[in-house]
Amino acid sequence: MSNQFIIKSYYLVSVAMIAAAFLIFCFCYEKKKPQAREIVTLAVMSAIAIASRAAFAMVPFFKPMMGIIMITGMAFGSGAGFLTGAVTGFVSNFIFGQGPWTPWQMFAYGVGGALAGFLAKKGIMSEEKKVSTAFIGYVIIQAIVGPLLDTSSVFTMGGNIQPGYVLAIYGSGLIPNAIHGFATFLTLILACKPLMEKLNRMKLKYGMMSEDFDEI
Repeated sequence: MSNQFIIKSYYLVSVAMIAAAFLIFCFCYEKKKPQAREIVTLAVMSAIAIASRAAFAMVPFFKPMMGIIMITGMAFGSGAGFLTGAVTGFVSNFIFGQGPWTPWQMFAYGVGGALAGFLAKKGIMSEEKKVSTAFIGYVIIQAIVGPLLDTSSVFTMGGNIQPGYVLAIYGSGLIPNAIHGFATFLTLILACKPLMEKLNRMKLKYGMMSEDFDEI
């Protein structure tokens, strides 16, 4: 059995696991029967996140979009955060290029949004705790979202899956992940409070997403 075949098998299994996670979230969201205004709001937040990624395309690894995705999760819950992250990853790659990395990006960004929603529900992340919330956002990127994206490189760059190769991939991702995390930190510092105030007013006025599905 060739090493290339083994790499492709690992990749297919990984994509299958990611697809299963998407199906679970989508099923739960559909079961919730979202209103049209809720879907439109998430689409708008995704568009803002995509625009923020495109605006800084010339700055390597500087992606404010995860800050926007996390704010969406904080305002509307883990499910909304996951779906916003997944949609942002998919649609933004029509600008930056689709490829075998796309499902990994969708999953990683979705996980970041879902975690922000979960931590906000527990009172750990909030617009009132601006600095600590921004720092937690940085940690999520550096410790979870970034390594998930690096794992995609392990399977898609075509090298031998040996300890040295894997360590080299994760090691090379430390600085890009730190820059990505710093962009998220700045976005949460600058945009979290004003955006959360507007989104909370919308929730109160229209009764949007009053029944979250973090229990999934």
